[in-house]
Amino acid sequence: MDDNFTTIVNLIKWGRLIYQNIQLIVQFQLTISIVALVFNFVSACISGSAPLTVVQLLWVNVISDILVVLALVTKLPCDKVEERASAGRNVEIFTSVIWRNIIGQSFYQLTILFVLKFYGQRLLKLSDEDAGRVLDTVIFNSFVLCQVFNEINSREIEKINVFRGLLDSWVFATGIACIVVCQVVAVEFLGPFAHTKPLGWRLWFVSILIGFLSMPVSVLLKCITASKLVGALNRWKCYVPPSYVPLPDSSFM
Repeated sequence: MDDNFTTIVNLIKWGRLIYQNIQLIVQFQLTISIVALVFNFVSACISGSAPLTVVQLLWVNVISDILVVLALVTKLPCDKVEERASAGRNVEIFTSVIWRNIIGQSFYQLTILFVLKFYGQRLLKLSDEDAGRVLDTVIFNSFVLCQVFNEINSREIEKINVFRGLLDSWVFATGIACIVVCQVVAVEFLGPFAHTKPLGWRLWFVSILIGFLSMPVSVLLKCITASKLVGALNRWKCYVPPSYVPLPDSSFM
């Protein structure tokens, strides 16, 4: 530590980058936890069985706790970091923008997974004797691939362009590649252990498409600015139906 002004600027850059990385990790991990918990719990209550097995959830946990953390925290600071407003001591990590991203992505993933769970065999035209296990594999594969694309979405909280500087971090690119390769191995070759069935190209295409659609969803969510979100919530709280007529107080009668 010295009295050089450049050192102070670098400290500000790294401090704001660490704060942003914490927000990115919390946003990503909380989205995975909400989707996995709600989907397995509701499915178990309705159908009597949880679609995602313990081994599959353990694999998802490895993705969220090791590979994704390594990928997101290795992001280097850029010159635009110092242009962001500083966060005060009383500012919460879970801002309205982060809640917007978490709720939006969770809603999309849960909607897709529930549709696959209860209507997947008919929509995907699965009629074999192993149709149930194949469908569970598609659900597991789609869920993991949603997290892969959502990991790319999580590189930026508010900015739409999440591909800028994507290849500058070899750790991030390597982490994504490792997740994809391990997922292919788990689905195609570790059937008895991972409780999966090998999928054909058509079902792989469906899984990849479901995962990819989380990126347009992220773009739509980021078009909803924080001011619009807060304004909509305030209008909803103050909304009074036009047909509402307050009843007279009986004490005055």
